[in-house]
Amino acid sequence: MAAPLSDGDRRKQISVRGIAGLGDVAEVRKSFNRHLHFTLVKDRNVATPRDYYFALAHTVRDHLVGCWIRTQQHYYERDPKRIYYLSLEFYMGRTLQNTMVNLGLQNACDEAVYQLGLDLEELEEIEEDAGLGNGGLGRLAACFLDSMATLGLAAYGYGIRYEFGIFNQKIVDGWQVEEADDWLRYGNPWEKARPEYMLPVHFYGRVDHTPEGVKWIDTQVVLAMPYDTPVPGYKNNTVNTMRLWSAKAPNDFNLQEFNVGDYIEAVLDRNLAENISRVLYPNDNFFEGKELRLKQEYFVVAATLQDIIRRFKSSKFGCRDPVRTCFETFPDKVAIQLNDTHPALSIPELMRILVDVEKVDWDKAWEVTKRTCAYTNHTVLPEALERWPVSMFEKLLPRHLEIIYTLNQMHLDRVAALYPGDIDRLRRMSVIEEGDCKRINMAHLCVIGSHAVNGVARIHSDIVKNSVFKDFYELDPEKFQNKTNGITPRRWLLLCNPGLADVIAEKIGEGFITDLSQLKKLLDFVNNETFIRDVAKVKQENKLKFAAFLEEQYKVKINPSSMFDVQVKRIHEYKRQLLNCLHAITLYNRIRSDPSKSFVPRTIMIGGKAAPGYHMAKMIIKLITSIGEVINNDPYVGDRLKVIFLENYRVSLAEKVIPAADLSQQISTAGTEASGTGNMKFMVNGALTIGTMDGANVEMAEEAGEENLFIFGMRVEDVEALDRQGYNAQEYYEHLPELRQAIDQISSGFFSPRDPGCFRDIVNMLMYHDRFKVFADYEAYIKCQGQVDQLFMDPREWTKKVIKNIACSGKFSSDRTITEYAQEIWGVEPSATKIPPPNLPRD
Repeated sequence: MAAPLSDGDRRKQISVRGIAGLGDVAEVRKSFNRHLHFTLVKDRNVATPRDYYFALAHTVRDHLVGCWIRTQQHYYERDPKRIYYLSLEFYMGRTLQNTMVNLGLQNACDEAVYQLGLDLEELEEIEEDAGLGNGGLGRLAACFLDSMATLGLAAYGYGIRYEFGIFNQKIVDGWQVEEADDWLRYGNPWEKARPEYMLPVHFYGRVDHTPEGVKWIDTQVVLAMPYDTPVPGYKNNTVNTMRLWSAKAPNDFNLQEFNVGDYIEAVLDRNLAENISRVLYPNDNFFEGKELRLKQEYFVVAATLQDIIRRFKSSKFGCRDPVRTCFETFPDKVAIQLNDTHPALSIPELMRILVDVEKVDWDKAWEVTKRTCAYTNHTVLPEALERWPVSMFEKLLPRHLEIIYTLNQMHLDRVAALYPGDIDRLRRMSVIEEGDCKRINMAHLCVIGSHAVNGVARIHSDIVKNSVFKDFYELDPEKFQNKTNGITPRRWLLLCNPGLADVIAEKIGEGFITDLSQLKKLLDFVNNETFIRDVAKVKQENKLKFAAFLEEQYKVKINPSSMFDVQVKRIHEYKRQLLNCLHAITLYNRIRSDPSKSFVPRTIMIGGKAAPGYHMAKMIIKLITSIGEVINNDPYVGDRLKVIFLENYRVSLAEKVIPAADLSQQISTAGTEASGTGNMKFMVNGALTIGTMDGANVEMAEEAGEENLFIFGMRVEDVEALDRQGYNAQEYYEHLPELRQAIDQISSGFFSPRDPGCFRDIVNMLMYHDRFKVFADYEAYIKCQGQVDQLFMDPREWTKKVIKNIACSGKFSSDRTITEYAQEIWGVEPSATKIPPPNLPRD
């Protein structure tokens, strides 16, 4: 995001991007030209920008491959304990720049393509985002992969290679319209298909109990084809693997004897099997009990566990090593981390393989399974918890249902022995929920089948222990842990904000890149005038650059000296974008009622996708765009206030807007946002936070000092007290004139003159069934926003607070998070030792 360098600067720049040695530059140029030549020889004479992008991507990939092979060889020979991170989502974004950063190649590539008359940033913009995730959960998985490689852990990410990732969002007439994300249309230079490791996955069929053991027979088979993507650590020659599975129909699919007549129909039906990896379900924090989704969950689990066991059995000494035919050592060599309940079927599937296939004794298999698996909980919202109908399981995975019933019986026997006569406790703790439709509670399955259960911020882990899994915590308190989320400083500082990274490195060196706690050293410079000026200058440059981007891409003109007030995240009632809307309307009304008064100019930017089936979230987007329509075209307002909806928010857009933000809005109702990670990205990039005491905001305030954030509103205890007393929105409406005015405007059609009743559903929800109590925090929020305005008018004091925030953001590195997982859950130690590069002999 730095401004283009002049010719001289480009050659002498020594920055955190790495020194461009002349040899490196020549080598990159040579490789680039070779790749370009072979692209054009095959195809045509004139190169397109996309040809240049692919030539550069292949050039950078060439630098990875040697280290990738050597890393895997290193693991094979040393046979460390391996970490398997199972997730239905990996929200990776773009790969080119991240790979250059982690390999220390960015300056060499920049110089080489510049010498060839090209612009590196323009080439980077051609790459499609790998949007294989919805939001926080999928992006967390991507940050964790980066940290695991940087910490030298023998780790693997396992997921699904969705043909279509999260939809592209278009705004038409103020409404969200979804478009398929055909991200593989031009091919993906970062993946390598591995057909030699293709594996069968079974569905349906029936269970046969024979004297030789249990057999799952008459199944339908789908093949899982692996695609490997390299995951480079930061300048340590470690390159780990993310393996994503794609569904393929076997060649005899539907061509069995009963179907001889209709060959064409049978071949066309291959699509049914291959649909498993077709598309990412676009729900965030919401459970939709569709059979295809359950198939996806079992598909990734079944393929991955076969792979894990194959790798376990073929250590350096191969199957001759007797240790490896006995599964007692399995948990010493394998850790499986379940990213939410989506891969929960790992638990019954591992039991099935151990008991039915490997003939391990049931109790021993259960011990092995529990010692191997660990579960991360990501939400306390009841509508997000996975509860699959037993009838669906019975049809799709009959053997797994039997196993779950048996595990549940063992579990309930244990509970009954400890709490005799407590029938209600048995009902609350059962994996099977009784009722009209019997359901399997996947979170309960994860808790009983794991040796560790963690929340993702301290306040969330406390809620998990004291409320969501209270009974389970009383049963096994030692299982429950906290692992506060983090973000990778490589992508979220070095890559997206090189200007800030350089200013920091000038003062404290480059150690912070792999040890973010070193940012604490910046506290010595809080009053340093040069540093204050430099930090403010970088922010202003980022704002100018983002303003130019908005004008070019969206034809929106904004005032770069206004406060950039940003709320970007999935659209959801609990995240309270509506509270932000009410503030925007309140500001507007204040300007209108006294146009001559001086106001702190603001550009309010809100971005995020709504799940396609989530009516209220889509209405919220329409409200935001409608408010913008009125405010942005009101001559009385001028450029003192603008409301912008950022279309198609995704990783690559986050990398542009976050470094440019002045104010970060983290305003969920206390007790609803498990952690949040956007909050951390804004903090490290020099935005100040306005937020509730929710999720990781609590720990951010603890690290930086509450006085250095704008904290407002109810705490968890206040929300609980209000629940007990009964939340009455009408009271706030009647007692707060500015709130009443804003609601009346929304209600009367002031923001939707062509359709006055457009927002009746929103008003009705806010007035009569608002689970997230928007009005209860309105007054405190508006007052707090007034304090934001006051401070913004004093740029020096504002920037001092910014520096304090950056200096105290070190805790929120995913390197710290992963170190805690490694030591306290997986039982492995991170290693700082570099693997020798491929051009040196191995030690």
